[in-house]
Amino acid sequence: MTKNDVGLRSERGPILLAIMVATAVVAIDATIISTAVPSIVGDIGGFSQFPWLFSVYLLTQSVTVPVYAKLADTIGRKRIILFGIAVFLLGSILCAIAWDMPSLIAFRALQGIGAGAILPITITIVGDIYTLEERARTQGYIASVWAIAAVAGPALGGIFAMWDFWRGIFLINIPLCAIAFWLLARDYHESFERRRHRIDVAGAALLTAALTLLLLGVLEGGNSWAWDSAVSFAIFGAGALLLVGFVLVERRAAEPVLPLWVMGRPLLRSTNVVGLAVGAALIGLTAFVPTYLVVGIGVSPLVAGLALATLTIGWPIAASLSGRLYLRIGFRTTAVMGASLVVLGTVALALLGPYPSILGVAAVSFVIGLGFGFAAVPTLVAAQSSVGWDERGVVTGANMFARSIGQSVGAAVLGAVANGVIAAHGGDETDPATIIDASTAVFVGAAIVAALLLVATVTMPRERRAASAAAPATGPIPEVG
Repeated sequence: MTKNDVGLRSERGPILLAIMVATAVVAIDATIISTAVPSIVGDIGGFSQFPWLFSVYLLTQSVTVPVYAKLADTIGRKRIILFGIAVFLLGSILCAIAWDMPSLIAFRALQGIGAGAILPITITIVGDIYTLEERARTQGYIASVWAIAAVAGPALGGIFAMWDFWRGIFLINIPLCAIAFWLLARDYHESFERRRHRIDVAGAALLTAALTLLLLGVLEGGNSWAWDSAVSFAIFGAGALLLVGFVLVERRAAEPVLPLWVMGRPLLRSTNVVGLAVGAALIGLTAFVPTYLVVGIGVSPLVAGLALATLTIGWPIAASLSGRLYLRIGFRTTAVMGASLVVLGTVALALLGPYPSILGVAAVSFVIGLGFGFAAVPTLVAAQSSVGWDERGVVTGANMFARSIGQSVGAAVLGAVANGVIAAHGGDETDPATIIDASTAVFVGAAIVAALLLVATVTMPRERRAASAAAPATGPIPEVG
């Protein structure tokens, strides 16, 4: 059996299991902490600071993705993914022994640094070891992990909070990280040309600093300071200047950390805009639908969560089926079909907004989930299949980064829309009519984002062959086993 047969070898099973476990760690961590916040605040205090538990995690995760993605293309996937798991594990242990809110926030930042390596590299490894036909089914398995985490995370957080043992939400990461680390260390081995690389330290530093300031301004603008305040202008201004400096450095760098061609190639430009729109639309739904149902019609948080969970059920179903479609009708047509479903679902949700219904929200969320699955997976696979091994990490990281930026900006913009409606109604956040109107405005915003998603898929270049790469892309082949 030759190296080119690696995509068909049975030893990939333990690697896929490790990838799913590593993904589960990050997916559960993204939701488990929300239901335990009252217990955390009751134990160590810091109520006014607790939103930073979410903001700092998202911030450090987002800004490190491009750096990890480039390093994965230069020194290999295995070193980066193992480093990410180890850092996430260390951050989890430290979070479990945090003594006050500032220390917990700092350790959450460390967790985010680890998560920034886990998410893009796991998807990159899938692109390395699975054929084009197999990749959608595999992405469906990974998407199912997020579906399970969407329900299991809040439930576990609630259980630990009920036991008055919030530290358990971080300790649960220890066995999961250990399993993923052990399986990858044992079974995943890469074979690629070892050569000297010129690490783009200046570019990485400028990009990280610029993104940190810009995302900080987006995440905290309107909360910690006013949008039109001197602090806001200073943060966005400094971030923009650093970003300009980054572009100038990248033009001359021998091995740029985020090559400018990532946004120069038509296919990659379109697929990155898809990632941006998916992130923005997704955060608009996951952040506001539960409050819409809980306050609007008085259902329990569990019931509201289950209604929204149909979205994360539809996504892996569509992701699993998308492979058959894009091999027959092409990436672009499959993605357009998925984006059309997202538009249909978000428009229906906006029209149903004034009339809250659990069954209505569940049905519409399922349709939107199907749309996300048919749009997100083909565009990501198309982007990965358009490059070789030594560029796949950067391409995957750029797509994941675009989705993170979409979530950050979407949360800020749609949150501002909701706050504006609430303020216009007198500022009563407990009034059902007010929350229904605010949520409906957010759903209209999500429909506009969905329209952007549809435009991005329509503008994707038409591929010459739907199955232009029936095997993993050329380049250094991972040795499995």
